[in-house]
Amino acid sequence: MRVVSNTSPVSNLAIVNRLGLLKARYEQIAIPPAVHDELQLLSHPEGRERLAQALREGWIVVEPVPFPEQAALYLEVLDSGEAAALALALQTGAEVLLMDERKGRGLAQQFGQRVSGILGMLVWGKEHGHVESLTAEMVRLISEARFFIHPALQAYMRAAVGEE
Repeated sequence: MRVVSNTSPVSNLAIVNRLGLLKARYEQIAIPPAVHDELQLLSHPEGRERLAQALREGWIVVEPVPFPEQAALYLEVLDSGEAAALALALQTGAEVLLMDERKGRGLAQQFGQRVSGILGMLVWGKEHGHVESLTAEMVRLISEARFFIHPALQAYMRAAVGEE
């Protein structure tokens, strides 16, 4: 399965030490150079090291966007990493684009691209025995990674996995 990621899913999973969920589910993740550049700026030392290890192991790979001019078209509504990730996913026929940002997800879906994000990965982890408590993982995302999850979405996600 071909999977491309934007910065947020891999950086936030690295911060909370759940990057291995991506490897367990997808085996390999492609990121464009713009996302790699953004990941190098991660201020969380342990998360940055976990990302570096994944790159060394080769299950996160940096791939150039074949036609970068397409990515430039998306810069009016997306940041450079999001635009490059969307372009790479569309141009290489990715089955899944990992992206958390609302605008990027919406645009990707307009192009027919299947999208998943960090919460989807945690639900998958819960369903497959990699995560004991989705609630605890959301708390860690909020406190350690400063990842915003609307309270209504938190309640919905907890109910979806039976943690009401």
